[in-house]
Amino acid sequence: MKSKNQLYKAQTIGNIEPIEYMIPYPSTQSIIEGQVIKYGDEIIFEDYNLTNIQFYELIQKTSHWLHNQGISPKDNVVIKESSFLDSILLLYGLWHLGAVAVFLYNPDQKIDESLKAKFLNYDNTLIDQIESLSSKFIPKYKALLNENAVISISEHNSLSFSHYGLLVNANGLQKGLNLYSNTKFFCDLEPNSSFWVVLCAILPVYSMCTFSSKNPSIILTTDNIQPQKGFRLRKDWKNIEKYKVNELGLCEENSAVISIGQEPIHLTDFKINNDELWLKGHSLMNGYLNKELMTFKEDYLIINDKY
Repeated sequence: MKSKNQLYKAQTIGNIEPIEYMIPYPSTQSIIEGQVIKYGDEIIFEDYNLTNIQFYELIQKTSHWLHNQGISPKDNVVIKESSFLDSILLLYGLWHLGAVAVFLYNPDQKIDESLKAKFLNYDNTLIDQIESLSSKFIPKYKALLNENAVISISEHNSLSFSHYGLLVNANGLQKGLNLYSNTKFFCDLEPNSSFWVVLCAILPVYSMCTFSSKNPSIILTTDNIQPQKGFRLRKDWKNIEKYKVNELGLCEENSAVISIGQEPIHLTDFKINNDELWLKGHSLMNGYLNKELMTFKEDYLIINDKY
């Protein structure tokens, strides 16, 4: 209970407590529904020639398939390393069903038995599996904003992320990068972390942009890139005072992004003391699976340099 109270204080920034900041959509389920109503016929994922309405229909088909596989609301379900399209359909399909997506940095990563994680088994591509299913799925359960949406498991730790934290992080990034409809952007991350969830899965839908590898105007990449072409993604937050204006600081404990250049994204606050990152804000994770590993000072979550 003590760590839960400390985490809540760390997720509070200024006088704004968690969940109080108004974001355009109240959940990851409604964000898709909202986009379909507004931008149904516009292309969202150009590499697959998918409009918003087509994407939404595939999500509902995927939810039917997941239900047929025995997946129930609140289940923790592993999305193994797969294609972009399969991964994003499974992610949104799980959310639409009310379940939680589990990502593994390493396909052979061991999973704590307490998660009771379920695995999916299918041949060929997911599209082949869901083709004949109905494009109308009425969920029996809708997750609350502070409930887990994603669990990320790496060699360092196992972290959980709320729907709210992921959405707020995408909101801050969209505002900071001025991403709006008619913008085409691309991110080359692999679907194995919360970084991918925010930058590749949520951000395109949230910002109303077209996600495309075909001549994007903005590229988000871990490689060096010229400022006029996009932004470089960096995890070495201990060097943040050297970041350029077109470099994004990544920190998984903050769902994905902590800074644009050297400046914190909206509703995030941090400071670096020696090799420790002191972090707080609305994007802060729901916690480590092992709560004993969380350390707090002055209402900040303390993260040791591990890169």
